[in-house]
Amino acid sequence: MDERKLKILAAVVDEYVRTGEPVGSKSISKLENINVSSATIRNDMAALEQLGYLEQPHTSAGRVPTFKGYRLYIDKLMTPHDIPEEEKKMIDDMLGDKDTPEELLVQNAATALTEITHCAAVVTNAVPRFSVISKVEVIPTGKRLYVILLITSSGNIKNKACRLEFDLSHEQLDFFTHYIEENLSGVSVNELSEEMMDNMVAAVSAYMVSLSPLVKGICELSEDLRQQELTVSGSEKLLSCDELDKMEVVKFIEHKDGLSELLENAFSGIQVKFGAENDSFAIGNSSLIVSKYRKDGKEAGSLGVIGPMRVDYKKIIPYVEYLTQRISSLMDSGDDDIINAPDNMQEP
Repeated sequence: MDERKLKILAAVVDEYVRTGEPVGSKSISKLENINVSSATIRNDMAALEQLGYLEQPHTSAGRVPTFKGYRLYIDKLMTPHDIPEEEKKMIDDMLGDKDTPEELLVQNAATALTEITHCAAVVTNAVPRFSVISKVEVIPTGKRLYVILLITSSGNIKNKACRLEFDLSHEQLDFFTHYIEENLSGVSVNELSEEMMDNMVAAVSAYMVSLSPLVKGICELSEDLRQQELTVSGSEKLLSCDELDKMEVVKFIEHKDGLSELLENAFSGIQVKFGAENDSFAIGNSSLIVSKYRKDGKEAGSLGVIGPMRVDYKKIIPYVEYLTQRISSLMDSGDDDIINAPDNMQEP
C-alpha cells in the first residue's frame, strides 16, 4: 500500500475517533496534510475498503475503520501523545509510593485509568504457568498454631495459618518439613493436582494423622497460586456507551472467563485486542488495551482498559504504558532476599 493511502487511512481513523461520524472524502480533503483532490481521496478510500481496512455503514454514508484498519493504524501509523509532566505528577500522586501496599497501588492505577480514559479498567494477577515450588516452610507461631509459607520460583509467596490438635515435637516437625521438601521442591505449580495432594495426605497421615491439616493447607495455597484474579472497575462506563451492545456488556460482566484467557495468553508490552476478532471476548464492537506490570523484574499481572473500538488509541496507550511502568518501578524492592516473616496471614 502506498504512502498516500496510509496517510488517508490515518486521517479517517483520527476523524472518526474525533467525531464518531462516518468520514467522507470532502472532510479529509480539508485537512492540511492531505494535498489531493476529493476524487482521488474517494478512489483511495474505495481501495482501502476493498482491502478490508475501511467499511461503509450505509450506501450514502462515509466510511469508518474496521478492526483491521485500527490494527494497522496502531502498529504503523499513529503518533502517540506525550503525557504532560503535570499530568504525570498528578498520576504519581494518585498511585502512592514504595510504602503503598501493592494491592492498593494496582487499585489506584485502575482508578486513575478509569478517570483519564472514561473506559472500564481491568486488572489481573499473573498465572505462574512456568513457576515451580522453590521452598516450603512450617513456622511455629503460637500454641498449636503453625504458619505454612510457600514460595515459588516466580517470587510468589503464600502463607496460611493452621491450628493443630497439639504441639509438634522437633522430630515430628523435621519429618514433615523433610517429607514436603522431598516431594514438592522443584514441582511445577501446574502439576499440583488434587490426586497428588490426596496421596500426600494419605502418606503423612500414615505417620501421624494430626499432620494432615498442614498438607491440606499446602493444597489450598497451591490452588490459590493457580487462580487468576480478575477485576473490572468502572463497568458503568461500558453500560452507558451507546456503541456497545448492552446485553453483551451484561454477559461480559457476569462471565469474564474469555477475558481471563486472553490476558493469560498475552505477551509483554502493550497488547490491543478487538472483540470483533476474538470469539471468546463477549463484547463485539470493543477493544482491550492492556500491558503487563512486573515485580522485581518478574511478571506480576496485567493492567488495561476496555472500551468501544472507537477510542483515542494515541492518547490511551501512553497512559497504560506509563501506569504499568510506574507500578513496576514502585514494586521493585531492589532486594532479592526473601522475607521469612509472613505478612497478612490467612487465618485458620
